[in-house]
Amino acid sequence: MVPKIRRGSRTHGLLVYLYGPGKRDEHVDPHLVGSWDGFAPDPGRDTSPDPDPKVTLARLAAALDLRVKQAGDSAPAQHVWHCSVRTDPGDRMLSDAEWNTVARRLVHAVNLAPEGDPDGCRWVAVRHADDHIHILATMVRGDLRRPRMNYDFKKAQAECRRIEREMGLRRLKPGDGTAAQTPTSAERFKAERTGRPEAPRETLREAVRQALAGAATEEEFFTRLREAGLRVKPRTAPSGDTIGYNVALPGDRNRHGEPIWYPGSKLAPDLSLPKIRLRLADGTAESSAPVATSDRTDWSLPARERRNATSIAEHSAALLERDEDGEAAAQLVGVGELLDAVAQTSPVATRAELAAAARAFERATRSHVRAERADTRALRSAARGIVQAGGALGRGEDGGTTAMLVSTLVLVTLAAARWHSARGHAQQAHASRQAAAHLRTAYRQAAATPMRVLHDQGRALPEAQRRPHEAALRAVLPEEVVRAGGAATRTDALVATLAQAEQAGHDSETLLRQAIDMRELDSAEDVHDVLVWRLRRIAQLPAHPGDAARRPQSGTRQTNTSTSRTSERTPTPAATIGAISDTNRRPPRR
Repeated sequence: MVPKIRRGSRTHGLLVYLYGPGKRDEHVDPHLVGSWDGFAPDPGRDTSPDPDPKVTLARLAAALDLRVKQAGDSAPAQHVWHCSVRTDPGDRMLSDAEWNTVARRLVHAVNLAPEGDPDGCRWVAVRHADDHIHILATMVRGDLRRPRMNYDFKKAQAECRRIEREMGLRRLKPGDGTAAQTPTSAERFKAERTGRPEAPRETLREAVRQALAGAATEEEFFTRLREAGLRVKPRTAPSGDTIGYNVALPGDRNRHGEPIWYPGSKLAPDLSLPKIRLRLADGTAESSAPVATSDRTDWSLPARERRNATSIAEHSAALLERDEDGEAAAQLVGVGELLDAVAQTSPVATRAELAAAARAFERATRSHVRAERADTRALRSAARGIVQAGGALGRGEDGGTTAMLVSTLVLVTLAAARWHSARGHAQQAHASRQAAAHLRTAYRQAAATPMRVLHDQGRALPEAQRRPHEAALRAVLPEEVVRAGGAATRTDALVATLAQAEQAGHDSETLLRQAIDMRELDSAEDVHDVLVWRLRRIAQLPAHPGDAARRPQSGTRQTNTSTSRTSERTPTPAATIGAISDTNRRPPRR
């Protein structure tokens, strides 16, 4: 049940709309379901001998405005309180009596007309559709004082949550006031008329987020906005200093032909210029996170940047598992930037799902937990590197490293969901799980080809070469994981990866234990896939197995490899040092 509250000054005008046909003839049988005294005239169902709806509507408006006129100049200029209350499309249809109960409870909850108060404000509830009502109240009490209505929206929301529970309706997630402003009805209707897929406010919010991803300076941020095709108008103080900015879509104009400007703070609370400056003040510190694959010049720059981002994302997931609110909240902001960077540079096949994941996770980056000035330079540097590397191809090493990164981002968003759930952030936890669902779909799209090749390579290995790697899997992983789904062939890709790692000079069991110890696997949808990508990244194997120089041959097993050899081949980014050193302090796996 969703309440939307507005204020205005035209009682008669609002009644004309409520009892009219609507903008698309969607109003059906408008009538009162409740009023302040139960005897208000009803223009929709006037039972007088010679009914005239216009006259009855004028009488109703006059009755509602009576105290406003009596109060004179002391009445508020915006004296009309308008609240629409809508049920979910899957909810049952409420009767008029039930809607009357809903209206009475809401005007009581916001202190307009408390139960038993003879001086409460006058109000009516109009129903002109099956799924919602409109409550109209005039904000002058019987003693000609204004009602005390602080935090009316929060109080209405809280009462709706109680009504949902008691009436058996779909229970929505409680909000905390940190969500971005949703488009108004006028904005949505205009988008439909002009053929836009969404309201300009939503398009601009996503464009500003993407321009901010990895930006190093304020000037670069504004340059990116202009390069994205947006109109940009900085706001300056009398001193000449920039104190804010407005953005507009080309072609989006009002009735006077002027661009419709949106301040950054109206797109989202964290997109105001002061908030953006706080984020930019931490810098991107490009030298703080050296790319771990810089020695592989045969791999494209997008592929190398995605590998680097995977290491940094693993570290962020470990930080989210800790019970340190300020640091975790800052990490969520950085993860949001990384998702925005990946979404705008991803291959065509995965772009839609990755963009949906970034848009969903945007809600998870904001809560009332104050983000400390924690070191998010590594995440911002990873986002910057991905943006500067340009678009990735959907094939070869680019496609494989996209699957590698997205697999890790799934675990990061699930860690964010657990962090938010533990703190009662229902909307943010739900948004994190939504992002994870989109990322899983994107992963399946990106990983289809490389995983199929790996399965084929694993099945093609001679039995004598498979046997030691399968023994390593049984020694390290539980039996139910080794044979997940009841099919031994689930381990083919993992066996192929271990064989290729062994040929590269690693001990398969030692390497496997290192991959498992990086962080928990309980939230993984497919443990085998997660381990495949961890192993390929640690061992510096190509993300796309078709790029391997040759298939592993028998007799190449080396038993003198250990973590020290791995570290010689794989320079560890500064951002991942903490993740490795903190391995022994992570919570026990369940």
